[in-house]
Amino acid sequence: MGTPATITRILHFGVFEVDLKAGELRKHGLRLKLPEQPFQVLSVLLENPGEIVTREELRSRLWPGDTFVDFDHGLNNAVMRLREVLGDASENPRFVETIPRRGYRFIAPVAGSFPPATSTIQPEIANGHIPPEPAKPQSAAPLPEAVQSGPPGRQWPQALRRVSVTVGLLLLCGLSATVFYQYHRKSAGRIAGSQNKSLAVLPLENLSGDKDQEYFADGMTDDLIANLAKIRSLRVISRSTTMSYKGTHKPLSQIASELNVDAIVEGTVLRVGDRVRITAELVQVSTDRHLWADTYESQMGDILSLQNRVSSAIVNEIRINLTPEDVERLAKNPAVAPEAYENYLKGRYYWNKRSDENLTRAIGYFEEATQQAPQYSLAYAGLADCYAIISAEIFGTMSPAQAAPKAKAAALQALGIDPTLAEAETSLATVKFNYDWDWNGAAAGFTNAIQHNPSYATAYQRYSLYLMAMGQTADSFEQIMKARELDPLSISINFSLGWRLYMARQYDRAIQQLRNTLEMDSSYELPHLVLGLAYVEKRDFGHAIPELRKAVDLSHGTPLMVSALANAYARAGNKVEAEKLLAGLVAASKNNYVSPYYFAVVHVGLGEDEKAIDWLEKAYSDRSNGLVFLKMEPSLDKLRSNPRFQQLQQKLHFPS
Repeated sequence: MGTPATITRILHFGVFEVDLKAGELRKHGLRLKLPEQPFQVLSVLLENPGEIVTREELRSRLWPGDTFVDFDHGLNNAVMRLREVLGDASENPRFVETIPRRGYRFIAPVAGSFPPATSTIQPEIANGHIPPEPAKPQSAAPLPEAVQSGPPGRQWPQALRRVSVTVGLLLLCGLSATVFYQYHRKSAGRIAGSQNKSLAVLPLENLSGDKDQEYFADGMTDDLIANLAKIRSLRVISRSTTMSYKGTHKPLSQIASELNVDAIVEGTVLRVGDRVRITAELVQVSTDRHLWADTYESQMGDILSLQNRVSSAIVNEIRINLTPEDVERLAKNPAVAPEAYENYLKGRYYWNKRSDENLTRAIGYFEEATQQAPQYSLAYAGLADCYAIISAEIFGTMSPAQAAPKAKAAALQALGIDPTLAEAETSLATVKFNYDWDWNGAAAGFTNAIQHNPSYATAYQRYSLYLMAMGQTADSFEQIMKARELDPLSISINFSLGWRLYMARQYDRAIQQLRNTLEMDSSYELPHLVLGLAYVEKRDFGHAIPELRKAVDLSHGTPLMVSALANAYARAGNKVEAEKLLAGLVAASKNNYVSPYYFAVVHVGLGEDEKAIDWLEKAYSDRSNGLVFLKMEPSLDKLRSNPRFQQLQQKLHFPS
């Protein structure tokens, strides 16, 4: 066997080149993501092309001594990973041949060194060009993981900043339909008997080198998740859970176990000039088998249709039988202006941060997107989402009279474009619940949204809140657990479970759940709020008041948090501090909207029941969202025997 000293620094085989000194494997000039051990296996095989390299020789070179106790497992994994990246197959090898019970042999022709001047790929990339992919032979093995890393960002940052958004859109929207037929015939033999029914899409890796473009890669991930979630028979993990794996390096098998899914999709986004290249890969976790992988690139065009093509390819590989409705939804490929898509992605980015300030920013981006693309249903749905909750009890910084009409108009506009859009149906149902108090209409809207998109966790989450407000606690818990199954690491959904437990008077369980949620993110103010409320109901003010103070601090003193703290001080006997906070709310209401419901909460704590009901009646006139919880809110329990309170509850016409 040869020695490393005799090997040329750069070797070439097929469309690949290996830089032994730099430790890099490249395809068409783009660096592939190959771990160290598989690269070392490749290096040893290339030192001896056409010759058998025994397993013992590989062990002595790669795992000398006793440093690796499970050599067979390590070598098998390294060779498997190498084949995946090369697009090779053990049954019909083009590069690495297995010699049973002996070792491996590299069977492809290996050329000598490449002078640097002959490689024109890198200069083309530096000038903002991605070289086209060559046509793939029909007999080729399933494509590997595809391009996982590109030229270092520092070499071409200016070119990346010039990239067009539509390019990215064209890419993700369609990583599917062209591939659908290409892989349809192959899939039966590769995964016969596969019963994949659930999957997770990991965050697409941004290879641009520009951190300011992270929202773009995240948005394309969101869109792919949303597209796959349209398939009724497929359970797709929601984005807030999969985003928690961004930047982590856990094995796919571990991620799949944590999320309880059968398959995982991962990939990358590379943007250069006016071109975008996306790679996507589907892994069947039970066998650690890479079912499908491919690279797509495009100039400006219809990114949404490209996304649909990729979704179709994935669905085909996991053997899901599509209904005619599924096919119709996947086939939709609306054209969207690039600037509208970019604003939509930015809007969703801030929407997912769920604070008053970020909701306001999201509204601005969504409004721009609707102006730039008047037929863009998702942009209207995003706008409806923002207005539907910005004046709800949990935020309460915009009056219902101002927010509700805007939320309804945006949701109806979205549904006028796409009547089956679950996001818009959920937003409209939220408006009917929060502001219209149309209980039957809200219930129908939530169930329709779930029917149209069974993987949309937010629909289950909102439906659960509606059911709890109606007093249907068992049904509420059933729905929130479905949401949690789809999005197990969502801080919002885990908080929501704690909130439901609080409203069901299961205070100890609520406290435990909310503490678990705070372990996920201690800076999230809402779990501190409801945790404090649960302690108040247990009359444990020593724990309650610090939690509520924390909620006030983290929220920068929003009326919701201040009113809860004032109520706690009052019930703890510190009326001076409570009245001081009440005076602050009065002063704030002169410049900004403060829901009458918050004043009622403080007066309940102060024992001023008639004043509290006065404020609740004002909240009724305001159509304040807080009143939807009149039937279930524990802090109002002391008013329930009051005839005025009973009359108010009757006016709301809650279902029996």
